[in-house]
This record gives sequence, C-alpha cells and structure tokens, in this order.
Amino acid sequence: MEIKVNFLENRRLEAKFDDFSVISDQPIRYKGDGSAPGPFDYFLASSALCAAHFIRVYCLARDIPTEKIRLSQNNIVDPENRYNHIFRIQVELPEDLSEKDRKGILRSAERCTVKRVVQNDPTFEIEAVENLDEDAQALLTIQPDGTRTRIPGKDLPLEDTISNMTGILEALGMQIEVASWRNIVPHVWSLHLRDAASPMCFTNGKGATKESALCSALGEFIERLNCNFFYNDFFWGEEIANSDFVHYPNERWFQPGPDDGLPEGLLDEHCRAIYDPDGELRGSHLIDTNSGRRDRGIVALPYVRHSDGEVVYFPSNLVENLFLSNGMSAGNTRQEAQVQCLSEIFERAVKKEIIEGEIALPDIPPDVLAKYPHIQEGIEALEAQGFPVLVKDASLGGRYPVACVTLMNPQTCGVFASFGAHPTFEVALERSLTELLQGRSLEGLNDLPLPTFNSLAVTEPNNFVEHFIDSTGVVSWRFFSARSDYEFREWDFSGTNEAEADCLFGILRDLGKEVYVAMYEELGAPACRILVPDYSEIYPVEDLVWDNTNMALDFREDILNLHRLSDEQLRSLVERLDDSDIDSYTGISTLIGVMFDEQSVWGELTVLELKLLIQLALQEYDEALEQVETLLQFNDNHVTRNLFFRAVQAVLEITLDDELALEDYQYNLRRMFGEETMEAAVGSVNGAVRFHGLTPTNMQLEGLEKHQRLLESYKKLHAARAAVT
Repeated sequence: MEIKVNFLENRRLEAKFDDFSVISDQPIRYKGDGSAPGPFDYFLASSALCAAHFIRVYCLARDIPTEKIRLSQNNIVDPENRYNHIFRIQVELPEDLSEKDRKGILRSAERCTVKRVVQNDPTFEIEAVENLDEDAQALLTIQPDGTRTRIPGKDLPLEDTISNMTGILEALGMQIEVASWRNIVPHVWSLHLRDAASPMCFTNGKGATKESALCSALGEFIERLNCNFFYNDFFWGEEIANSDFVHYPNERWFQPGPDDGLPEGLLDEHCRAIYDPDGELRGSHLIDTNSGRRDRGIVALPYVRHSDGEVVYFPSNLVENLFLSNGMSAGNTRQEAQVQCLSEIFERAVKKEIIEGEIALPDIPPDVLAKYPHIQEGIEALEAQGFPVLVKDASLGGRYPVACVTLMNPQTCGVFASFGAHPTFEVALERSLTELLQGRSLEGLNDLPLPTFNSLAVTEPNNFVEHFIDSTGVVSWRFFSARSDYEFREWDFSGTNEAEADCLFGILRDLGKEVYVAMYEELGAPACRILVPDYSEIYPVEDLVWDNTNMALDFREDILNLHRLSDEQLRSLVERLDDSDIDSYTGISTLIGVMFDEQSVWGELTVLELKLLIQLALQEYDEALEQVETLLQFNDNHVTRNLFFRAVQAVLEITLDDELALEDYQYNLRRMFGEETMEAAVGSVNGAVRFHGLTPTNMQLEGLEKHQRLLESYKKLHAARAAVT
C-alpha cells in the first residue's frame, strides 16, 4: 500500500492512502498545536485496535457477544533504552464465558498483524528519489538475477512476462502498486495489485511462487483494461460519451428498429434464439449505461464466430450485464491467452454443473497427489493449521480439464470449494489450491457458509453468482458423499498452447456450443474475450429485460441534478422510483453507475433514503414519516446519520399532531440530539434545508473525486486506443 504524506501548517502532517486521510500533530510542549495524535500515538493505537479486531473476528464466528469484553494496552518503556518497549494488552472477559473460549480469545489476540510484523524485525529502507510516482512503478519488479523461470502454460519466462507487462502499464501512464502480498502456506502466493491513482482498478494474482503470482495479477490487470472491465456499470462522463468512439474504435452503432425492435445486423440467429427466446427483448434494453446515449443507439462490439470466421456484433450492454469477467484473459501469445480464457470458462461452467447437480466427486488418489510435492506440501500445511482438505477430480469422468480443492473449517462448519482448470493436470490442481487462498488470511476462512441438504438453496441462481464472485456460495452436503458419481481419471489435455486451444475449442464444439472471440492487441500484449452463449453467462438471460444496468438512464441525470429540480420534477422522480420495482435498499451509487466516496452521505444513500429526502423537500409529511419509520426499522446507517433521522422522526410526529407544538419540545430535543442535528432536522421538515448531507453535483460529476479518478484512468486507455487507429 502506498501512503503519501503532505506537510501541513506548523507540525501537522497528512497521510493519504486509499480514500482515507490521517492527520497527525505534536503536543504543544513539542511546539505543535495538540490538534491530533502524534505519529507514534497512532502506532501504539494500531496494535490495540488490531488485537481487538481479531478478538471480534473470533467472537463473531461463534456468536459470542462483545458488549462485555473490554481491552486495554499499556506500553512499558525500558528506562535505560527508550526504544525497548513492552506492550501489555489486557482483556476483560465476562465471567460466564467458557474456559475454551477464554483461551481462544487470547489466542486470537496473539494473531494481531501489527504484533507479528513488529516481532518479525521489519526492515526500513530510506532513500532519496527524483520522482515518487516513477519510483512507485519500480516496486512491481522482482530484482533480476539473470535466471529465466519457465512454468507450464507460459510461452515466455516469468521474468520476461513481468517486464513486458509492467512496460505496457508504464506506457499507459498508470502507476501500479502492490498493496499486499500473502504467503500463508508453502508454495501458495497471492497479491493485491492496484492503480495508485485510481485504487478502484485492482486485481488479485495467485501462483505457486512470488513471480508467478505477480504475472497472474499483471495479466489480469491488462486483461481487464482491454475488456473495459474496471469501468463496467459506470457512467463514463459526457466527454467520452460524445467522443468519436466510446468503447473501441471498431464499435458500431445500431438504431432500434420499428416499435423498438432489435435492429438488423445485431447478433446472429443462434444468439437471438438464446437472448430473445420470447420476443420480449427490445432495442432500448440494449442501450449502454456507460455513455447513456439513447440518441446514438445501441453500441455493439465485433466478435469472430469461431466455427466459420464470420464477424458478429454483440451489444456491449449484453456482454456487461450477463458475463461479468468470465471469459477474459491476457497472455504472451494469442494461443496462451485463449487457453487461459477457455480454461476459466470450463472452470466456471463445470463448477456450476457440479454444485447445482449436487454431484459427489472422486478423490485424487494419494499416489497421484504425491507426484506434485509442492502442492502436497501446501495442502499438508493447511491440514496442520486445523483445516481438513479434500482434493477432488472435477473432470466428470475425464471430459473436462478441471480439478477441485475443498477446505473445511471445523470451528465454524463452513466449507469452501475451490476449482481450477487447465489442460495440464498439475496446473489445474495448483490453481485450485492457490485460488482457495487468494487474498485470504486464515482468519478469512471463518466466514465460509455451511453446507446444506436444501437443494433449492444450492440451485438458486444467485448462489452461482456468489460462487463466481468470491466462492462463498452454498455447497450441498451431497457433494461430500464417499460414494462418488464418477470414477477418477488422471486426465491430460496438455500440449503446445496452440494444440491446447484447439482441444478446448473442440470440447465446446462437441457440446454443440458456438464460440465468439474478440482479440485485443493494441496495448502491446495479446488479450481476448470469449463468449459462449448459453454456457459462459454468469447472470440469467432474463436480466436483460428485468434487471438491466441501463435502468440507470431513467434516473441518473435527475439524481445528479437533484438540487436543481423543481417540485414537479421531484414528484416525477419519486413516482418513477416507485413504479420501477427497484429494491428500496439498492444503493444510489449502484443504481446510477456513479462512484461516490463510500464514507459520504452520497456513498451510503439508498433509494429509500432518497425518496424520504425528496418527500421532506416537498413537505409531504405523512409519506416522509412512513419512510423514516421503515428506514429506522431496518437501518444500518452511520451513527451520525441515524441520529439525524431519529430527530427527523420526532419532529415529524410533533408536526403532524395538532395538539403538539414543536417549540414546547425544542429545548430537550436539542439536549437529546445536539444543536447541529436538530438544526438539520427542523430545517429538513420546514423546508429551510433540502437534502441534508448531499453535496450538490451535476452531470459533469463536479466534486466527485473518486469517480473522476476512475474516469482519468479510462481516459488514458481511451487515448491509447485512439492513437493506434
């Protein structure tokens, strides 16, 4: 994680990282203003907070209330060496807590990351550099020692791949930083990589070595740039929307046909039968949310039909709504990228078939597993930590290049089924294991869901979405049966990347699937996106009609211009929200595709809260009271915001009661809620304050720094594409 420090007035300093800003100062006796804690004070607090965090994780996993648990820390300084400290952390526990949990809580505090880093004698390297931004890029590189490391499936040594990909990102002007590394068991590495200027653009990499994990993260970053995945679902601003092209220079725009029908030239007959089986799909469903240019029509992207080489145009809206990141990859060569891409498609499709079919898989025999000692060592390390691990053949009788590693957590009874795919058996198995721990700590394994015999819970469509996003969906208990539904097969689809790609395409052909491929090589590394209709979608096809992200177009402009709307326009906005059947707890950020600071009122704003604020502005008190009661009943607002709404509720109830007068209650209400909160609540009810907490913005996204940083990231990519046309 990169932390940048600004020198403020007097002794004050500002540390900025992610979306946070931390101010430090010095006491007056040290010529500071005493306006904030000192840097060392923050360090001392961090160890106490970290210990408390791990205690809370332990308690949450076991439904142990934390209200009666207290923690304190004192640091004892050696009088002969002021840099020698003893940190004494004391934990007060309830008397009725079992001895097992008392020991468990103390052990959990021992896991504190701050404590472990300090105990591990960290190294500080302090140096002068000419340019901080340029030097941040150097943090990506692994110091060369002349070696060239080759692994199965890669057409270039890892060191060359890292050099090439970091060079591409540097040429784009993107300052990439490694936010964290993890290596909690042998031969299992993962890291979190992100754009320092736009941390919303991030990837996770995994591998058996540090170098292979870095290659994985860099490849995923470049694949997601090429496929615009970082920017999906977001408004790209009026400048991009009015450009010669919005997504790619080779895009085409189609006007909807008569009666909003699908225009000629969009999709082919095979795809229309899949995506419009009942004739309900209209042209307006396919307007992209990124530009919002209804007047311009439907933007579509060219894909090559693999069976005959014909170009077929897919609406960008359809791809973004249904496929998420499935079927995207980058590589050193076209064939390498395609093998990775097709492997992931099989991984997800076979995983879905197994989970929804509640299929029991065969174990990989010990003698076969012993052929891969590094994988075996990682599994044994997990077992030693108290996590039983099942290693399964997920090829369904040797038909698919898929393996599975499943972890069980006896402490919480949760399970995590991790799948990996590749034509080489060893690589598929390795990916299953590294995927299991990608970006996770051992404590993160306490949040896994329990298995179930409820088939409806397993086959529910959103369960597969959860499995796709972070593998935290539900697994059937039938999956753990010792009586497997298939015999073990020590399969092998390996060969050159070209031969492997042909093999994987052949499996899809034999399944009767049509495949569509888009290649992107303009940035300097081959990347591809492969669509397999009726096979590689993540969301159900019905979402194009019933849950399309371009519903943002019905609300985005009015919400961003909220402070300038007339009363009539505000009533229309509320009516449209009511008629839309949008869940009241949907975040406004998600609804309109605009990224707000998560800590702001805009960032936490829901449809329900927006309607309430509008009804207050319109002085529709009965409706507002009903909304605020609902909001408070199912409330997870920040404490300050929650206090404001409770004050609003009290003021509304007094206002609506003819026998009550607000001035009779003002004194004690102000004592209860505070002067500032009551001013906002009374003003919101009498009309003096409109949309409390929402800073004005507009379609130019003024004041929305986080979204502007995302757009600046996309503009670098957009400019690079324009330069090669």
